[in-house]
Amino acid sequence: MKSKVIILGAGFGGLELATLLSEALGEDAGVIVIDKSDSFVFGYNRIDVVFGKTTLDEVRLPYDNFDKPGVRILRETITAIDPDTRRVTTQSGVYEADFLVIALGADYDLAATPGLAEHGNEFYSNAGATRLRDIFPSFSGGSIIVGICGFPYKCPPGPSECALTLHHYLTERDIRDACDITFVSPLSTPMPASAEMAQALMDSFEDFGIRLLRQRTVVRLDQGLATLDDGTELPFELFLGVPKHTAPQVVIDSGLTENSWVPIDLATLETRCSDVFAIGDIAATGLPKSGTFAESAALSVSTAILERLEGRKAERNTGTGTCIVEYGDGRVSYAELDFLTGESLKAIYHPPSIAGKAFKNGFDDTRRERWFNLQTAAR
Repeated sequence: MKSKVIILGAGFGGLELATLLSEALGEDAGVIVIDKSDSFVFGYNRIDVVFGKTTLDEVRLPYDNFDKPGVRILRETITAIDPDTRRVTTQSGVYEADFLVIALGADYDLAATPGLAEHGNEFYSNAGATRLRDIFPSFSGGSIIVGICGFPYKCPPGPSECALTLHHYLTERDIRDACDITFVSPLSTPMPASAEMAQALMDSFEDFGIRLLRQRTVVRLDQGLATLDDGTELPFELFLGVPKHTAPQVVIDSGLTENSWVPIDLATLETRCSDVFAIGDIAATGLPKSGTFAESAALSVSTAILERLEGRKAERNTGTGTCIVEYGDGRVSYAELDFLTGESLKAIYHPPSIAGKAFKNGFDDTRRERWFNLQTAAR
């Protein structure tokens, strides 16, 4: 089956690109989106699942509600990608397109950290968040590690958000004094792209008694014991991990990756293959692996496709996005980041506040309405 555009993956980048092309071309868009899942979940909602504030079913957004002219979403598993011919094979058929966009995100390689699957937990996947939601009610105290097992990873401030929310969760349950929290990160600061956000996070860690170990990576778990890359051993009763990230195996098998990610031209997001693009977490951009950066990449790719189809002006990738941190006590901070439009990084930091929570709610509501036609009641 031949289409104008095939988008592999229905995350932030894939959904936004499909929406932009539909807006520009209507019923003539000729877009097929292929994803093995039946629904979308905002990554930050998983933190709420972990700490019992919601359930996975309540935050799932079914792809059946994504109804755009000229776009079809197929729930199929991709088994092969031929970037040279822009041909995609699934368990249900073979698809070809004039343009191919890889937006499959990152997979989690638990096996890369020995013992993680057997002795720890992770909170980045739907299954991992749900498992922790079932564990926490019976947890009564002890050492807890929030540990990162590899870099790069999605949403740089996400593990900080987990540690802060964990502190408030334990406080609300009146067991905080029976627990200690250690946060292990390979980064030099919790948020390298914004010095102000990083300092605010470190100040909060100190205020809340959260121990921060920087420039360390968790490399092994045994029963009740985490080993770091410098040989340090940390005992724990509960481990909340960020698994090592990697490209999906089907993308690695396609020959598009180098060092686990897909190299691209940073200005255009085009790969080594003509008319084949990569956006979002899977692309080796050097920028944060975050949904809003995938959205700005989608805008650039949409204009590149429209230029080649209709002669419209293409726009360079701006490298813009927003990183949001939920503090777990009703306050939210965020940083607006611009990596590529000027000579140096521009970062506008908004300290934690109740107004920040309203900003996050608006962020969520806008995308629910834009992609899934869902009107959100006033909060």
